[in-house]
Amino acid sequence: MKVLITDKLAPEGIEILKKEGFEVIVKSPDSVQELYELIKDVEGIIIRSQTKLTSDVIEKAQNLKVIGRAGVGLDNVDIESASRKGIIVMNAPGGNTISTCEHTWALILSLKRNIPQAHESIVNGEWKRSKFMGKEVYGKILGIIGLGRIGREVAKRAISFGMKVIAYDPFISEEIARKSDVKLVSLEELLKESDIITIHTPLTEETRHLISYKEFSMMKKGTKIVNCARGGIIDEEALYKALEEGKISGAALDVYEKEPPEDNPLFKFKDRCIFTPHLGASTQEAQVNVAIEISKCVADALKNKGIKNAVNFPCVDLELLKVLKPYIELGEKMGLLASQLVNWRVKRIKIGFWGEVSGFDSQPILLSILKGFLEPIIEENVNYVNAYQLVKERAITVKTSKSAEDEEFANALTLVLEEDKEQLLIVGTVFTQKRPRIVKINNFYVEIIPQGWLLFISNKDKPGIIGGIGTVLGKNNINIAGMTFGRKEPGGEALTILNVDGFVPREVMEEIKTLPHIIDVKLIKL
Repeated sequence: MKVLITDKLAPEGIEILKKEGFEVIVKSPDSVQELYELIKDVEGIIIRSQTKLTSDVIEKAQNLKVIGRAGVGLDNVDIESASRKGIIVMNAPGGNTISTCEHTWALILSLKRNIPQAHESIVNGEWKRSKFMGKEVYGKILGIIGLGRIGREVAKRAISFGMKVIAYDPFISEEIARKSDVKLVSLEELLKESDIITIHTPLTEETRHLISYKEFSMMKKGTKIVNCARGGIIDEEALYKALEEGKISGAALDVYEKEPPEDNPLFKFKDRCIFTPHLGASTQEAQVNVAIEISKCVADALKNKGIKNAVNFPCVDLELLKVLKPYIELGEKMGLLASQLVNWRVKRIKIGFWGEVSGFDSQPILLSILKGFLEPIIEENVNYVNAYQLVKERAITVKTSKSAEDEEFANALTLVLEEDKEQLLIVGTVFTQKRPRIVKINNFYVEIIPQGWLLFISNKDKPGIIGGIGTVLGKNNINIAGMTFGRKEPGGEALTILNVDGFVPREVMEEIKTLPHIIDVKLIKL
């Protein structure tokens, strides 16, 4: 069998494939047409971030069984097209934790001691020691946004520096935080108390511009901020204003809203800020680690020794997969929806299988729900292999139940998220022609097509609600693709859910909130 490698891969990975008996083709295509030809006859392909596996490229692959990404991000792979063709897509999520953590600390220390600016000064023949007077990290408060694997490694090193560490992460338990000697706080408290803030959370619609004008206004004067996670979490316009006004004394960015960040206005503040070209995972050790990890995964999958780190397939017999696939898709969408609807720390997850679906092997469906639940909230890439372990790391208990009796639908999945005083219930089913639907949220009966962008609107059941919402969306050129409604009683609490054709800006949602009888508006991406 042939494995194509189109981006630079450490020799250790290539050697593994050769020892396993694969014919390894190492070639960086000069054009999409050349990629079409290269991919046509291979069984496996390993890429990094440069190669783009679009739906057109994937369609040209006649024998392709496995796509391996030597790294974490899969933005350059059309996972949906690969899944339709039965191609396994896998990545190497664990290889860059230490490298990203260490780069974060390189930036923190460089910020505190003005190292890049002092270097530039001295090589220019200057000797201005007083100009580059720094500050110690000892005794300072480090605020970590996102206490996943990388966040916890950053915390471990902060404690060794004698810092106090606080963190905001609504999906990490108090128990996990205590084991890391970290105090969990609200985002507002973190912003107000921290001397240095570092970000380690994924970019989702919930975290996009998580740090903007309002958040900068809460910070201490002189706070420093570091982002080695994803561009877009910090609103760069707001950061510019905070630097210009002196609210923020310095920033260090490894990621940007636009990459590469050509002519970024923030470069004006190079005397107080540090900029690096997305180097978080760029260490020799990390490159070797991900090369070895992905090469082993691809080799094992092609030789039917097992599937590891797959993001689009659970480990299940292919014949059974045909039967379970609509329920696996439904489960993942239910998990995605649930994690975006809650704004409290989840302690328990309860999953029920009702009717005919209770007779199936429930493990792949269970994993799909957990995978969907975790994807919007942690910085690691989640897959069917690591989803259960990542939930356990967050001290969330998982319970399942089965019943062959019909509850309200012939086949149904129920998902309950619980905290001591909060609960969210979601019910999903598969209609005829294998069409997944969300049919109940708490006490509201609905019929939601679980795909694309959804506007969740809490409102009072009053005349004119839909007209007002439609007017605002139409004025902003946002098309409604579908809608469903649920209410407890006439004139009482109601839920309006709209499928829309694209992203809805925050200012449009704020305008909807000003309409009469609107309680809340939330944008969900499935």
